[in-house]
Amino acid sequence: MRALPVGDGALLVEVSSGEEAQALHAELVRRRAEGSLSVREIVPAARTVLLDGLADPARLAAELTAAEVPPAPPRTREAIELPVRYDGPDLVDVAALWGVSPEEVARVHSGTEFTVAFCGFAPGFGYLTGLPARYDVPRRATPRTAVPAGSVGLAGPYTGVYPRSSPGGWQLIGTTDAVLWDHTRVPAALLSPGTRVRFVRAT
Repeated sequence: MRALPVGDGALLVEVSSGEEAQALHAELVRRRAEGSLSVREIVPAARTVLLDGLADPARLAAELTAAEVPPAPPRTREAIELPVRYDGPDLVDVAALWGVSPEEVARVHSGTEFTVAFCGFAPGFGYLTGLPARYDVPRRATPRTAVPAGSVGLAGPYTGVYPRSSPGGWQLIGTTDAVLWDHTRVPAALLSPGTRVRFVRAT
């Protein structure tokens, strides 16, 4: 673990894996909730966690780098279910990369429980982990200029759902009507780091 100062009141903590980043994020959120950590923002990413609004970043940096992060606790909150139609334009290509049929891609994907590792790219976009490493796929060689809202895609170890139409290079395997971002909703984002997610095949 490495802790780097960011400005006067922030700290960027680097770890060696996505699993460690998720565990560190969960531990810091727990400590803030119990009152033993005073911090304004805790923002996880692929292998880092940013803490902003710290009174004494140097003290916390020394504390964190001297300790081991406990494993992330089991999630008790019920999983969010996202209905999905496995009708994406890249479904056949993904099946070929996996060495299975398109139907098997849908079965494996819908049979997996995912966790939101972190959010980014666009408001409401979550990077979901859960598929075994053998199902990692590359991004498309040529990104699309416009990916429709609700598209379910794969890239590397992640699954993601496009909250709105935007350019993108992920392999699209399906579509959902779930609203990922609604500024009139509290919270506006349907998905947040640590949320459990299941994709349910729409009938």
